[in-house]
Amino acid sequence: MDRFVKLPMPCNKILATYVWIDGSGINLRNKDKILTCTPYTPEAAPDWAFDGSSTGQATTDNSDTILKPCAIYRDPFRMEPHMLILCEVYAGDGKPVATNNRKFCNDLCEFHKAEEPWFGLEQEYTMLDVDGWGLGWPKGGGFPAVKYEFSYCGVGAKYVAGRDIVECHAKACLYAGCDFEGTNAEVMFSSWEWQIGTTVGIKAPDDLWISRYIMSRVAESYGVDITYHPKPMGPKHPGLGMHHNFSTKKMRSDGGYKFIEECIKKLETNHLKHMKHYSTDELGNRMRLSGKFETAPFDKFSWGIANRKVSIRIQRSVKEKGRGFLEDRRPSGDCDPYLVCGLLLETCLGPAGRSSGSPCPPTPKCR
Repeated sequence: MDRFVKLPMPCNKILATYVWIDGSGINLRNKDKILTCTPYTPEAAPDWAFDGSSTGQATTDNSDTILKPCAIYRDPFRMEPHMLILCEVYAGDGKPVATNNRKFCNDLCEFHKAEEPWFGLEQEYTMLDVDGWGLGWPKGGGFPAVKYEFSYCGVGAKYVAGRDIVECHAKACLYAGCDFEGTNAEVMFSSWEWQIGTTVGIKAPDDLWISRYIMSRVAESYGVDITYHPKPMGPKHPGLGMHHNFSTKKMRSDGGYKFIEECIKKLETNHLKHMKHYSTDELGNRMRLSGKFETAPFDKFSWGIANRKVSIRIQRSVKEKGRGFLEDRRPSGDCDPYLVCGLLLETCLGPAGRSSGSPCPPTPKCR
């Protein structure tokens, strides 16, 4: 394919890949638009209509659905000047579709901007072969002959599988402009994790979604499928989560630990409300949050210092310093970070007032 990628392009043509979340709430779609200049801000990229009835976001008799650009990234597959354009989806009447949770999150980020909310997201995932079985797992339904404690941050083909994909994904995300912070092999063989942030406001979930897209494209090149299902290999094996690290200016200031404790009490009061939105597969997340494999029970809220079997974990250094952040360990690997980040803001800081009126955060002027 390289010989085609290297073909010269007309001076006034670039390829813009529009990316959006479909009606499943977890799968991504994309299509390419030829533009005459490079859009360096969302406002510089045009809206684009598509058939929402084919993505589970509209009916066939009212299928016109609109892609509204909200974040711009450099295309790591074609390279600059080509771009990836992350989009929100709106119905024909101008209202956000059911799986457009970005507006909910961004309205809260804008409303609480003075608190400078920070998010750090830890995306766990499992690589599957084309037959749906774990990458490198014995064929015919067998399980890896290795103890799980050796796969976590493991080295060597006996303990990990898919490192080439991990390496390619990391470099592609950094090139694209994501606040990509690191990777590691996870507890289950062929499972890994990448981290986004710490990042201010809406950019954290934006980066997480576009990094999911990049992962799908990289894995596609290797003939590998990626799953974020909270319990992809059943109850006897570790699950997949997306821990959300969250802080506000007040939490990070001197004496912020007291406010962290106040927020934890609010999260406890709203525990079941959050749990209904912390996965696209609630039953799968119930299976994951069993009290085993470093998880807390689904129905029981708990918190603790340096304890990985709780709902909310506080790092020991946060307690010692008297300020910092909290880690919400309840969201599953297939959660929508727009929903989770939005709910953390809403519960800890309060609901947004009047909508900002814009689906996207302020961006610099076009070049």
